Amino acid sequence: MAKGKDNIGIIAVGGPAPGINAVISAATIEAVNRGKNVIGIIDGFRWISRGDITKVKHLTINNTSRIHTQGGSIIGISRDNPFADEKTLKNTINSINRLGIKYLLTIGGDGTMYLAGRLEKEMKGKLKVAHLPKTIDNNLPLPDNNSTFGFETAKHIGTEIVSYLMEDAKTTKRWFLVVTMGRKTGHLAMGIGKSAGTTLTLIPEEFKEKKLPVRKIIKLMEGSIIKRLNEGREYGVAIIAEGITDKIDKNDIAKVSDLKKDAMGRTRYSEFKLAPYLKHELDKSLNEKGINLTIVDKRIGYELRSAPPIPFDLCYTRDLGYSAVKYLLDGGSGALISISNGRMSPLKFESLQNKKTGATNIRYVDINTESFEVAQKYMIKLSQNDIDDPKLLRELAKLSGMKKNDFLEYFKEVIK
Repeated sequence: MAKGKDNIGIIAVGGPAPGINAVISAATIEAVNRGKNVIGIIDGFRWISRGDITKVKHLTINNTSRIHTQGGSIIGISRDNPFADEKTLKNTINSINRLGIKYLLTIGGDGTMYLAGRLEKEMKGKLKVAHLPKTIDNNLPLPDNNSTFGFETAKHIGTEIVSYLMEDAKTTKRWFLVVTMGRKTGHLAMGIGKSAGTTLTLIPEEFKEKKLPVRKIIKLMEGSIIKRLNEGREYGVAIIAEGITDKIDKNDIAKVSDLKKDAMGRTRYSEFKLAPYLKHELDKSLNEKGINLTIVDKRIGYELRSAPPIPFDLCYTRDLGYSAVKYLLDGGSGALISISNGRMSPLKFESLQNKKTGATNIRYVDINTESFEVAQKYMIKLSQNDIDDPKLLRELAKLSGMKKNDFLEYFKEVIK
């Protein structure tokens, strides 16, 4: 264990994302070069919240200088909440003090930043904290719409995977229904769908309903399928952001699943099998119309989280790790570290939090942009132009096994 009373601690919380090791490497190198000892806290808050300070790793230039190209995290990660109760909070504070940690780098998303801010306040000036924006969800409100680290790598690899599925769909004449990770937001789904050029991508931000009926999602996919069939193409790929689960009418979900919570009190969407559920509902609805297609459901996300970072995230995370140490040792605390135009731009926790709840503000996909407009323009969806063309309308209705007026009535809620 590193000796001293002003050690720098590094902790990773939440889910993995490409670039964690690069942050650890850059931060360690800069801290050691400034004469500081660096302690890697193993498995997030899991052990120190239980009062166990043996699960740590002394980080040095020698054991971190070449880890930046590796995926995963050499110090592990977890979702354990140090504020679960008074005992875990007391254990966490005592552990940090016993380890001689005066500076703490937290690596995580919006939930981790919230914990970091609370911990800094609880320690009343005895601990300086800087947070590093890690999440493949890309949902932290960084300046200049900068991405969170790990997102670009996840999008890159996700695009490759989906591109292969698109080729398989074309070759085997089937549809793939792909659900991507993304708690509440659709950044990853939209990024992958737009990059790969998928047939259809659906994200939570485009639905205004507080209780989104599953039938609307099914109708959107059916409309895409029927248009493709009319073009002589019985294949395609649809991407659905898992955050849509948060929008779906809970009465629909309750019929098939009882959603659990994680250690931070957030819904575990991974426990709800959204892809198989939507596949089942889509199959049933298509069969009722006499449309028989092979539909394959797939979920991607875990494949992306511990992948080696691409060069974008490699450069970005090294800047972040270095800047975080510089910020703390120059007297700063209580901020998320961001990089704008190559310069460090610390954002105080308070500026990123909801004033009423204290929770971190979330960045959603802005659907009022040309970027979103482009994505929509290249998707296959039923549109007003389709129903304004009498010949095309007859063809689509016939493929659906419906009369023209019945077709219009059935799809009216999803025609734009």
